[in-house]
Amino acid sequence: MKKKLVTMLLATTMVASMFAGCGSDGGSKNSSDSGSVYMLNFKPETDQAWQDLAKEYSDEKGVDVTVVTAADGQYKTQLQSELAKKEAPTIFNIGSTSDCAEYADYIYDLKDSEIYKHQSDKSLSLEYDGKVAAVANCYECYGIIYNKAILENYCKNYPDAVIKSVDDIKDLDTLEKVATDINSNVDKINEACGTHITEAFASAGLDDGSNWRFSGHLAGIELYYEFKDAGCDLTAGQGEIKGTYLDNYKRVWDMYTNTSAADKSTLDSGSFDAEAELGMEEAVFYQNGDWEYAAFAPDNEKGYTVKQEDLSMMPIYFGVDDANEGLAVGTENHWAVNAKADQKNIDATLDFLEWVITSDDGRKAITETMGLSAPFDTFTGDFASKNGFAAMAAKYVEDGKTSVAWSFNATPSVDSWRADVVAPLTEYTERDGSWDDVEKAFVDQWAYYWNLSNEE
Repeated sequence: MKKKLVTMLLATTMVASMFAGCGSDGGSKNSSDSGSVYMLNFKPETDQAWQDLAKEYSDEKGVDVTVVTAADGQYKTQLQSELAKKEAPTIFNIGSTSDCAEYADYIYDLKDSEIYKHQSDKSLSLEYDGKVAAVANCYECYGIIYNKAILENYCKNYPDAVIKSVDDIKDLDTLEKVATDINSNVDKINEACGTHITEAFASAGLDDGSNWRFSGHLAGIELYYEFKDAGCDLTAGQGEIKGTYLDNYKRVWDMYTNTSAADKSTLDSGSFDAEAELGMEEAVFYQNGDWEYAAFAPDNEKGYTVKQEDLSMMPIYFGVDDANEGLAVGTENHWAVNAKADQKNIDATLDFLEWVITSDDGRKAITETMGLSAPFDTFTGDFASKNGFAAMAAKYVEDGKTSVAWSFNATPSVDSWRADVVAPLTEYTERDGSWDDVEKAFVDQWAYYWNLSNEE
């Protein structure tokens, strides 16, 4: 998963932020009946935006709001230290269900809160021990990015097109047919449509800079459907997996590699640039996430010719429940409220968070200043995400589709497990190795690392 946190704050900045609270010194709290708010912020790059919001709210409502931002990579250490203090954070970040277990004593049930009521996709919230433990405050999504302008051109001007409209691609069967047809008839399509494509799918690199897309994100679709069958938490997972949908994984993977111009025997060489293949309008499809949207901005420095408005994103259709599948949507950013705080401070905290997601200034700060996609029904119109791919995630939800949870977040010893899967996947792809070896690594190594991680 591509990380978006940027190391912007040194320890000195973190300390300085502790004294940037509004109307109070550091973590001190208002003694009035109005209560007070103390946020321990997770994202260093959003520090100034939160400081500005805190001041504005304090000036408007007369409520003390303190924002402390932990240095990049130091959040958990800082949180543990701050929670031990008398004046502890009233808002803190939780990344997953395992965090809920660790901080169970501090979790306030948010089921009746306004922020939960406004959560547009409640599958993003974390539930634990019968409580709504934390509410997602932003999200990312991934799927198959595609050049809709080229596809529309293909449908209109190529006489032998296998679909009549881009909207006909609603399942894996159709996507396979389209990708195969495009890749097999590149020259004819270019002549009929005036395009210069070289392939259907961009290269599926198996080098370290690219293979996470498949050992993480593509594998996550298999895990999602398997966890759904098991009835377990979709992001916490379980210790044993069966590889139930690995045939589906294989089918998608074969589509990627068989409908690309990339030499399959060299996919681990690091010589391919899938982003550039899409950016230069050579490829039609490219599996990746909404963080790629900015790369195709008009002022991009790489000279890409594709226009942002010509790109869109569809689900990674898996041949399981395609009719109901949306984009893969997830986050490691959830607001939790400290149950050990005074009730007046809890109430003040909930009021502050409601203001953030409903006021014009709060919503503008989230979407424009912080550049985040917010999963609340209040972020519409002028406050909707400016990220076209993220907008598609919301559109699929509006159309009744179910977002695919980030089940890969449950991966034990993530780097080791992924490396153990990529090795036989590379053998299978580049040297006609056995798919059985991929399945064995996928299942057996999961159990091995899970047990290793959970040893007493």
